[in-house]
Amino acid sequence: MKTIFKFGAFLIVSATAVHGQVAPAATSGAAGLQYSFRYAQTAEFTKSDGDFQTLSPSASVEYSNGAERHPFSLKYTGGYNWGFSGPAYDTGFFQRLRLSQSMVWPKWEAYATDNVSYLPEAPTIGFSGIPGVGEPIGEPNPEPPSSESILSQNTHIVNNVATVGLTRQVDRAVSIGGGFTSELLRYPDGNGLDTDTQLATAHLTWSYNPRNQISGNYLYSEFTYPGNPVSFSTQTAMIGFRRLWSRRFTTNVSVGPEWVQSSDSSVVPSSTRISANAGLNYLLRFGQAALTYSHGTNGGAGYLLGAEYDTVRLTFSREFVRNLTIGFDGAYDRTSGLVNNGVTNGKFGGAQLSWRANRYLTAFASYTAFDQSTSSSLSSTAVSGLEQVVSFGVGYSPRGTRLIRH
Repeated sequence: MKTIFKFGAFLIVSATAVHGQVAPAATSGAAGLQYSFRYAQTAEFTKSDGDFQTLSPSASVEYSNGAERHPFSLKYTGGYNWGFSGPAYDTGFFQRLRLSQSMVWPKWEAYATDNVSYLPEAPTIGFSGIPGVGEPIGEPNPEPPSSESILSQNTHIVNNVATVGLTRQVDRAVSIGGGFTSELLRYPDGNGLDTDTQLATAHLTWSYNPRNQISGNYLYSEFTYPGNPVSFSTQTAMIGFRRLWSRRFTTNVSVGPEWVQSSDSSVVPSSTRISANAGLNYLLRFGQAALTYSHGTNGGAGYLLGAEYDTVRLTFSREFVRNLTIGFDGAYDRTSGLVNNGVTNGKFGGAQLSWRANRYLTAFASYTAFDQSTSSSLSSTAVSGLEQVVSFGVGYSPRGTRLIRH
């Protein structure tokens, strides 16, 4: 019970901070509220840890105020995994809360978001990151790839990412801006490496015609580990290009050098590397698809003192017939230590079918597979080998409610 109260207090404190990842788009219109309750029964099959089953009640809520000058949004998913057969892996509470607030003026926009989660494993599928609970999948999250690029289970993780930023529209074609991000990664059970990340950014964007945009970005990152004297920082300069091919199809790519500087070169050597990001987004008539790639340096994914990572992710969601939606989410992560720590290759993929029986009730079925191999000396909580998750469930989810703004 103490753990529940401690985490509730943590959510309240985090929710009052000004945090985030990207500048939210300004919206206007009536406020909107969407909520749902779900119940799922999940079976997980593993070669190394045995088979087990869980029951997962959960709830979700989304709210936006619809304001044009001060848009605010809230998204929350939380629940409990209760093991009733086999070993008690990945059991306990899971929660994720994202708050976003913007202030919009004719030429300026200030934004702040807070993104906090408490999970029994590294996040993978859906907004909550927990496979099989029945929430919609295949919808791209508004954040960059998770810093937890090494898959793990049976370990509680607290992650809080906070950003504030400011953007100015100089003229119709040029904008400038900057921001600051702070990430906290904690392992309350002591089976991971606590990591703090600080990131400062500055950018210049030029839209030289309605379809094409060029950007220049500078990023400074610092990684520290509570209780460990080792720290390192990176400086990255990137040139980016974004192309709007049609109203539905957009691509983007950015690349540049990354300089790593370390407080102890025997643990994390100073070096020059490459950082890159790319993506494509396609809006379907009744859905969307996105493919993204990211390469760079992170704090070590909770297991290493610094790491180089590659992440490829594909998301897809489409309503094929009335009231029937199919979603897919999959990723490949390659994580290697910055100094002779081996390589970890992890991949996962999941598909979910959701059917709305009537205005209030939905039914869903999903399948998710994980596979990870490593030449690193990782904690026993890291996923090893193939694991499969099958789930079925029902949900109560009224269609979104429009609220009148006064």
